[in-house]
Amino acid sequence: MKRKVAVSTLGCKLNFAESSAIAQQFVRNGFTEVSPYSSGVDVYVVNTCTVTEHSDKKCRNIIRRLHKINPDAVIAVTGCYATLKKAEIEAIEGVSFVLEQDRKGSVYARCMEVLEGSPCGISSAEHIFPAISYGERTRSFLKVQDGCDYFCTYCAIPYARGRSRSVPVDTLVSQATEIAGRGVKEIVLTGVNIGDYDGGLLPVLQTLEKVDGIERYRISSIEPNLLTDEMIDWIASGTKFQPHFHIPLQSGSDSVLKRMHRKYETALFASKIGYIRKKMGDVFFGIDVIAGFPGETDGEFDSEIAFLKEIRPAFLHIFPYSRRKGTLADKMEGHLPESVKTERVKRLESLSDALHEEYRLRFVGTRQEVLFEGRVKGGLMGGYTGNYLRVERPYIAEQIGQIVPVIY
Repeated sequence: MKRKVAVSTLGCKLNFAESSAIAQQFVRNGFTEVSPYSSGVDVYVVNTCTVTEHSDKKCRNIIRRLHKINPDAVIAVTGCYATLKKAEIEAIEGVSFVLEQDRKGSVYARCMEVLEGSPCGISSAEHIFPAISYGERTRSFLKVQDGCDYFCTYCAIPYARGRSRSVPVDTLVSQATEIAGRGVKEIVLTGVNIGDYDGGLLPVLQTLEKVDGIERYRISSIEPNLLTDEMIDWIASGTKFQPHFHIPLQSGSDSVLKRMHRKYETALFASKIGYIRKKMGDVFFGIDVIAGFPGETDGEFDSEIAFLKEIRPAFLHIFPYSRRKGTLADKMEGHLPESVKTERVKRLESLSDALHEEYRLRFVGTRQEVLFEGRVKGGLMGGYTGNYLRVERPYIAEQIGQIVPVIY
């Protein structure tokens, strides 16, 4: 009987791609991948996140639950939380071993050592662990870069994932070709700080554009100061890259941005949004914002609301500030009560809902091309337009995985 492996993933799209790559190592060596809450699982891999305290708590709860379901299973824990608080995780009942982020690619080998006593050879850290996601019929995540050199005052990720480093272009082309060979039509490029690709990101985009079989690309997230006019001009010239940008803002107040050690001010951010719209039209902008950064005054928050209403993105990804030990923000004065952060999150959510509906309504009655992903409830299928608007239509099996013109 085949052994069973189950992978639980928390956090970002990059973690998702890496988890998928880890699972494939097991599958290629005879394991069957199953749901984390299946019976008879031999190996659990928990790929952790540490963006917030809630993420840490969720990781601990998952580990305890998996051990309760299958007490004899190997439980391997890796990822960002595992890197920053290894001893804390090792103390949890049921954990077999913990591997830091830079040894994530050795999870399979280490599990086999535990199961069979075979040597695993993980004495040295890996430079970078290439990863693509498997299993989807329509979209795959491709890891382009890892780590970050920015050290924003609120963020623990540079300490967990290390310095910025890039997957070689020839590896990316090979992986994109593999993805295309599976019939997948869309690739989402992912990383911690993609725009900091060694040697520049634009040549990478131009090379991936040539891979046959891939019809759409998206960039999962890119810093505004690294999204160059040259890159925008090229994307706007008629490429496979979609009119959809995810750009972290974090605060709409220049004084808060300065305390965060961000590398731009709101004027640069607004000018970047304006330039993209000038070149590409009514683009979908998803923007990250943090509510309740230490010392954030009512006036600074009001400035953020006003700025967001000025630039009018299509969606806000909202995060209440979470204190992370070891970061500069942790030592700052003026940490806000949870009640204040909660109230500000609600205001931002209300604004996001209004902005998204405003954006969506502009496209009602227009012709859009939708990549249908699969069946949803009620006998429908769902997918996304090029500018990332959700569409549902009556289920037609032969249209799954295909780009289909529809009237939105």
